[in-house]
Amino acid sequence: MKQMNNSEVPKPSDFIREIITEDVRNNKYDSRVHTRFPPEPNGYLHIGHAKSICLNFGVAAEFGGLCNLRFDDTNPSKEESEYVESIKEDVRWLGFDWGDRMFYASDYFEQLYQFATELIKKGKAYVCDLSPEQMREFRGTLTAPGRESPYRDRPVEENLGLFQRMRAGGFPDGSRTLRAKIDMTSGNINMRDPVIYRIMRASHHRTGDRWCIYPMYDFAHCFSDSLERITHSICTLEFEDHRPLYDWFLDQLGVYHPQQIEFARLNLGHTVLSKRKLIQLVGEGHVKGWDDPRMPTIAGIRRRGYTPEAIRNFCDRIGVAKRDSTVDMGLLEFCVREDLNRRAPRVMAVLRPLRVVIENYPEGKDEELDAVNNPEDPAMGTRKVPFSRVLYIERDDFREDPPKQFFRLAPGREVRLRYAYFITCTGVVRDENTGEVVELRCTYDPATRGGDAPDGRKVKATLHWVSAAHAVGAEARLYNALFTKENPGEESGDFKTDINPDSLETLENCFVEPGLAGAAPGSRYQFERLGYFCVDPDSSVDKPVFNRIVTLKDTWAKVEKTIKGEAKK
Repeated sequence: MKQMNNSEVPKPSDFIREIITEDVRNNKYDSRVHTRFPPEPNGYLHIGHAKSICLNFGVAAEFGGLCNLRFDDTNPSKEESEYVESIKEDVRWLGFDWGDRMFYASDYFEQLYQFATELIKKGKAYVCDLSPEQMREFRGTLTAPGRESPYRDRPVEENLGLFQRMRAGGFPDGSRTLRAKIDMTSGNINMRDPVIYRIMRASHHRTGDRWCIYPMYDFAHCFSDSLERITHSICTLEFEDHRPLYDWFLDQLGVYHPQQIEFARLNLGHTVLSKRKLIQLVGEGHVKGWDDPRMPTIAGIRRRGYTPEAIRNFCDRIGVAKRDSTVDMGLLEFCVREDLNRRAPRVMAVLRPLRVVIENYPEGKDEELDAVNNPEDPAMGTRKVPFSRVLYIERDDFREDPPKQFFRLAPGREVRLRYAYFITCTGVVRDENTGEVVELRCTYDPATRGGDAPDGRKVKATLHWVSAAHAVGAEARLYNALFTKENPGEESGDFKTDINPDSLETLENCFVEPGLAGAAPGSRYQFERLGYFCVDPDSSVDKPVFNRIVTLKDTWAKVEKTIKGEAKK
């Protein structure tokens, strides 16, 4: 690993980088920077984890250091290889690479056992026979000290023998634990003789049935950091009260000692990031799996069509803080729009079609018109779109009796068709049974090809369209926020009462340009005037399926513009 000199140290942008900058300047850890991302393989990662991934890998890269991927697989009853593979895929998708530094806490089970044995020999750990219920009773409260276990003063040799028998499977599950001997009167409950090992007969996804005792997170985490010679162990804020325990374990054995630093986790409005709540959403069928595009999981937002660049930009924008706060969903959507605006090709699609017949356009004729692929990137060039006598437009683009501020198509009104001609509505055709308008009769002006009138006349609206003879049938899934409240469950006490019944609208009879036939899953487009869409894995050659990534409406851009304006004053 590269050691930095003072001239190479990057300028800090937050308190974590300030700490690391000082450490490098003071030659702490030989000016090395080595971080780690340590997920538990008991579920799918979500956007909150993305913040931690970007921070740990990002800091290491900025300081010329390294970042490990380490799976904290110390609870085999909840862990699966499926989660390991999904986590690896998510980290790679975000754009980060751990090289040859992928580790597991289970890599260190034997060493962790030996560390625990050393604590026993030093009189700093003991085998306890209290049941979980009794242990909770003895622990005390935030205002009352705990009581010492009656097994706390067992002789060292007895504790060593019992711990060996625990490993050998000599006792039933849950009947005994190994506890650290610290201080039952400590104001920090984490220091009141915490459990180090518990008996659990559960097959481990890597070690099988070789072990029937497993270390607790606090014990495994600090020693794993030590064994990997991590310099800065960056954790979320809930581990702040665990830091004295992290330090105590390492100090008692005098081993290599990383520095733990805590930062505020990501809280995102109109969603939940609690693993327990996400499991409920999936298990109870409120969503269609962990990769449902409404889920805040990385698998879900990837399927919805978010880009890794947008997520990384979002994590940069929200920064790193010491206090918890809730981030507006609008900022995330702004970052997605900002990225897609540059990279997504423009196409035309009609989601709620209304048939239009141009009566003075020759029957049997069709032509190809030039359309711009992305005005933000001229290098993307142009494409040909077919035009014919019968078209589809959006049903919302027509009003038979238009209100005052409605400038789109209406009887007797002229509008522009994008890249095509001016058309005028001359009549409507209704369903004989319902009276609903099912078709418009129009005329076009051949002199306005390309969308401009040679006589200089203007129209107030430009509509998108697709040629009926060439259109490809498609399905569109319109996703909205999964919850109606910014903080789900805050008022009712049950987050599920705030689930948005309109979080998904499926439109099965849509039409898109013929160029989208067979579009590859994951391909992203801007449907002009409608939003950004991504091809879903459910797509077929005959009928593509598009997920709406985000709408074109962007309230956050207005907020940011206001903030920048105020900053200039």
